[in-house]
Formats: sequence, C-alpha cells, structure tokens
Amino acid sequence: MNVTLVDRRNHHLFQPLLYQVATAGLNPSDIASPVRRILRNQRNVEVLLADAHGIDLAQRCVLLDHATLPYDHLIIATGASHSYFGHPEWAQLAPGLKSIEDALEIRRRVLLAYELAEQEHDEAERERCMTFVVVGGGPTGVELAGALAEIARTALARDFRHIDPRRARVILLEAGPRILPSYPAELSASAVRQLNKLGVDVKMSEAVTGIDLGGVTTAHGRIEAHSVLWAAGVAASPLVAALGAELDRQGRARVSAQLTLPGSDNVYVVGDVAHVEQTTGPVPGVAPAAIQQGRYAAERIRRQLRGEASEPFRYRDKGSLATIGRAAAVADVGRLHFSGAFAWLVWLLVHIMALVGFRNRVLVFFEWLWSYVTYERGARLITGRIEPEPVAMPSAAARGANTSATGGQASLESLPASGAVVDPVEEASLESFPASDAPGWIGSTGR
Repeated sequence: MNVTLVDRRNHHLFQPLLYQVATAGLNPSDIASPVRRILRNQRNVEVLLADAHGIDLAQRCVLLDHATLPYDHLIIATGASHSYFGHPEWAQLAPGLKSIEDALEIRRRVLLAYELAEQEHDEAERERCMTFVVVGGGPTGVELAGALAEIARTALARDFRHIDPRRARVILLEAGPRILPSYPAELSASAVRQLNKLGVDVKMSEAVTGIDLGGVTTAHGRIEAHSVLWAAGVAASPLVAALGAELDRQGRARVSAQLTLPGSDNVYVVGDVAHVEQTTGPVPGVAPAAIQQGRYAAERIRRQLRGEASEPFRYRDKGSLATIGRAAAVADVGRLHFSGAFAWLVWLLVHIMALVGFRNRVLVFFEWLWSYVTYERGARLITGRIEPEPVAMPSAAARGANTSATGGQASLESLPASGAVVDPVEEASLESFPASDAPGWIGSTGR
C-alpha cells in the first residue's frame, strides 16, 4: 500500500497551545514538528508540500498546484478557517488564532501596545493602548483572556517606567448568555469567577456589531481598544463545498454513519469539515472527535481492502479541559466536574503528553516550570512591523484554510488527525493524542 500526504505546510501544529505562543509563553517550535521527521520511519509514505485546490470525484484524483494526484481511497480533513459572520473586513482588524503566523501577529500587537502606551502622553490614548478585547467566550477566548491578564499583572509588571501594566484592561465579550457554553453551567460560572479574580472583565450577552481601528462597538455601547482579538467562530474549508454534498450552516459536509460522502464509499470526510449525526445529536467539533474519526476511517479502509464489513462510527466523549490562568482551570470528565488547581494540573499533564516528540514535551515542561517559579514569559519578542496602529494583515480566513493529504495503512494510524473545532482553537481533551492544526489531512492510497 502506497500512502501520499499532501500539506501546504511542512509541520504538524498542536493548536491547543497556540495561545501560549500568542501570549509569549512558548516559542512556535515548542508546539510544532516537521511532518517529514514524524514520518521518517514509515517507508511507504510520501510527503508532498503542495496545495490541494480541488477534487475530481469522477476521475478519482486530487487537483494540486501543478499536478494531479490519483487515489483509490481519499480522506478529506482540510480543517477550518476563521468565520467573521458576514464581516470579512473584520479579519484585518481582529486576528484569530489558527496558525503560527496568527499567534505571532497577536503577540506582536499585544507587546507593541504596551510599548506605544509607554510613549503616549495623552491619558485617554494610553488607556486605549492598554485595553485588550477578546471576542468569543469559548475555550480559546477564555484561555487567551486569562493569559493576557496574567502577563499584565506578573511578567510585565516591573518592566516599564511610565505605565503600570497592571492597570491594563482585558475584556472578554460573549454574545451568548454564558461563556464556555459546551460545559456544564456550574463550570461556566466557575470560569467567570476565576477570570474575574485575574482582573478580566467578562461581558455576556454582548454581541459585537462593529470593529474598527479604534475599538469595538457592541449592542450596548462602545469600547475603545488598541487590540481586538477574534475567538468567536470558524467556517469549514471551502474545498468541501465543491464536492456536491449537502452542507450545514458552518459549511461542513453532511456525511454517512461511515464518514463517507453520499454516493462515494471510498471518500471520507472527517474533522472540521464533517457533520456527523448520531443518536445523541451531531458529533461535537472538537479535537478528540476528529482523532477518533481519522482512526475509524483508517480501520475501515483496511477492512474494505480485506473485504470485511465495518460498524458505523461512534464518538466516545472522554472529557474536556480549559485553562484560565495560574492554578486556574475547569474540567468536564464524564460525571466529574471540577475546577481550580487540580483541574489545572490535569490540564498541564494532558497537554504535555499530547505534544508530538520527546523534545517538545521536555522543552514545554521546563518552560512552564520556569514560568511558574519566576512569573516570567520567555518569548517576549516583537517581530515583524513596528507601527503605531494595527495594520491590515492576511488572516487565516483571507489566506484560506490550509490543505493537506494523507492516507493508507501506515500513516492513517499514526498521523495526528485534524483538530475539529467549534471555537478557533480546539477544546483540550483528556484523550492524550495530538490534534492537527487547521489544515487537517486528506488521504490517498495510490493506485
């Protein structure tokens, strides 16, 4: 069996820790690994650095930049990009968090805001520079808001001469009635209390109606802010829209119980781009679901080749975690709902074990240990442009969802599956297996 993996990026990214890069806690290389290094011992796997921009179901081939790739079995998991709910112009003003580039841009804007405030003489403008708005109260927004408040009150507290970073305002906006809506109500309330303790101003039932260079407009008024960060929604990769399948509101393809396209039993759709109905309702858009879907598709392909029947896909929920700050987190594990320091320790362990590669696990462990002891952040580098106002930058939505491909017996078992999401960054889970970055994976067993 020959396996081909196509990806427009050369690395696997552990998305749940992207916010740590965005808030100067980790370096990009701490949470990413080259795909070729991951697959170096799988001799039947070929890796192609290319962009898949179409699929010809009739001819059974994937359309690449300058070639076509034939397949016998195909797994589509091309991930998701940011969704700005009909306002694509917001992408330039409020970057989301789906890639290393996004994380570095957010880090640049956040650190630069303090530098601008240090040189500003007008008190109102200084206050605007030190106001950070996070839009979206899912796991990504909660973790990002908590980290921003924490670094303002610890890592940056003594580094400036004309401003006090501890006076920075971090505002979390959620359009719904509570944050972390997929968690039990008591954990949502606990998250609010823990965020408030860090100094985060949590505003619920506060829908955003406008974003500009000066700040955010909501249904209840105006918030002047230098930095607006987006964590409110995602849309499936546009690649699946051309497959002719029925799509849901998020652009995900509705697939069969075997995760295949209707009428194409050899084409699987998993992760961010798949809408799977089960007796309990749709499979949630979280990383563990995508991982299980990838494993199921691999096993079913092997059974098909052996002429064996397969059971329908069944998602097994192993729990969810979200961190808020130092010794602060919430955990939903079956019937167990807990928060605080113990949930935070569980979160640390799960995320360290989920990283790809021993090197990354060791580096992240010691980075976190050093940060816990010293309250420092080791990656406070402003890279790229240094300009007085937010500058339009290509967001993940503008760049489009990254596309990648893999398949077959060797890689489908061992490759990280796409991280399916409802929020821009996957929910953490107790399933200690790495979730892929936004691109996802497309599978192809060569003819």
